[in-house]
Amino acid sequence: MHRRHRRHPRQPRRHRRRTPSLDGCIAGTDVTLDNPGGTGAEPLFEWIHNLASWRERQGMTGGEENRDSELMREWFDATGAVVMGRLMYDTGADFWGDDPPFRTPVFVLTHRPHPTLVKQGGTTFTFVTDGIHSALAQAREAAGDRNVDIAGGARTVRQYLREGLIDELQLHVVPALLGDGLRLFEGVGAGRLEQVRVVDTPLATHLKYRVGK
Repeated sequence: MHRRHRRHPRQPRRHRRRTPSLDGCIAGTDVTLDNPGGTGAEPLFEWIHNLASWRERQGMTGGEENRDSELMREWFDATGAVVMGRLMYDTGADFWGDDPPFRTPVFVLTHRPHPTLVKQGGTTFTFVTDGIHSALAQAREAAGDRNVDIAGGARTVRQYLREGLIDELQLHVVPALLGDGLRLFEGVGAGRLEQVRVVDTPLATHLKYRVGK
């Protein structure tokens, strides 16, 4: 859920993209470093694994070229920098390896200083210890005229939402009910969304909103 502010023509938008279930869960229960998706969350991620655009980003070949894949490629191409929390980095670093799929500068919110890591394919990890505003300012500078992706996890997204720092929200709602799990909007408070686009496919309903103030 991201809202669009009036901005300088080259000021990047701050986006957030998530895949929730119909009952609003973006992860299952018992989320840990060893189980970052949580228990019971498989339906949230299965739909994306065979998309051609997703496989390309993982260094693989093949996959399906369809509307879902087009929307994912659109997102990748529009993103010029990424902000994420330290937990997301810690749970993903080993999986991403030496050639992470971001292909852009990534700014990691943390209380633990760490030297910048330069990876293959254009990905760098810069560890930001002075808060969400500093991370966003650095990401906006790095993104140029492309978008900043507030990647997560849920706690990081909620902080940016509560501060009114997200312009646009994209949700890929999968046709599944988790029953229980981590909910993206819990504790965020009231707000208004302006619908920008709806694309319905057999795999997911793709929603884009501007976030109201």
